[in-house]
Amino acid sequence: MALKIRLARQGRKKAPFYAIVVADARAPRDGNFIEKVGTYDPRQAKDSDKRVVLNTERIQYWLGVGAQSTERVEFFLGKAGLVAMPEKRVSIQKAQPKAKAQERLKEKAKKAEAAAAAAAAPETESPAAE
Repeated sequence: MALKIRLARQGRKKAPFYAIVVADARAPRDGNFIEKVGTYDPRQAKDSDKRVVLNTERIQYWLGVGAQSTERVEFFLGKAGLVAMPEKRVSIQKAQPKAKAQERLKEKAKKAEAAAAAAAAPETESPAAE
């Protein structure tokens, strides 16, 4: 049985509150779980002690047994010093403009460079003329 340490949503509509649980990987997000090992309240201030509450002893046990944590939970565990801090994944390709937009940016840069060169050329010639 593959175990996951993950978030299970609780709370009401537009007021999220998450339990950090150990569950079978095949179980639904808010379905059956084996043990509740902490809580996460995103409505609290980022520096609040109540934002993330972890039962470190039980989390260490479950990690020792072979449970895998999800990305979000692994970030919490990294901040708590239970595991190595994970690298934040950055989706660079999705953030970049498409091909036509990149061509337009190159053309705009060339025009700006040419304008700067044209503006700089008369300034360099005028002191030589004097």
